[in-house]
Amino acid sequence: MDSLRGQLLIAPPHLTDPNFSKTVVLIVQHDEDGALGLVLNRPTEKSVADVWLELRKKACLRTDPVYLGGPVPGPLMVLHGDDASADVELLDGVFFCSSDASLEQMVDEVGPPLRVYAGYSGWGRGQLEMELQLGSWLSAPALAEHVFNTPTRDLWQGVFREIADET
Repeated sequence: MDSLRGQLLIAPPHLTDPNFSKTVVLIVQHDEDGALGLVLNRPTEKSVADVWLELRKKACLRTDPVYLGGPVPGPLMVLHGDDASADVELLDGVFFCSSDASLEQMVDEVGPPLRVYAGYSGWGRGQLEMELQLGSWLSAPALAEHVFNTPTRDLWQGVFREIADET
C-alpha cells in the first residue's frame, strides 16, 4: 500500500455527504491502520483568538479563522510553514503539529503561514482505499499553495479543474 500522506483528496461532484460535499482534504497520516486528513476549505465563523480564549482562557494574536477539519472531534491541529515547530513535514513548505507547546508558541506569533483546525476526517483500516476504488474520492498531489494561498471558496473548483486538465 502506498501512503497518501501529503496528497489531496477531492470530493467529486456526485459526493453528497454534507460533511464532505465539495471539500478538499489534505491527508496527514495514512498507513495500514487507517488515515487522518484535514478539510482545507471549511473555515468557521470563529477566529483562532476566539477559540484560544475559550479553551486556554488567554488572548492570542491570531485573528484568522479556525477551520473545520472534519466531522470527528479531536484536539486542535495546525498546518503551518515553520519547520522549527514541526511534528511532521507533509510536503515542501507544509508542516503538521498537534502538540500543545508548539501550538501555544505559534498562536502568539504572526509570522509563517498557519491554519488551525478543529476536528478531523478519519478512515479506519482499508476504508479510504475502498472509497477510492469506488470513486468516492479523487486524489492529486498537494502544494503549499493549496494549503495557504488559494482562497477557500476557490479551492475545490480550482483543484478539480487541475485534475480535469491532466486527463
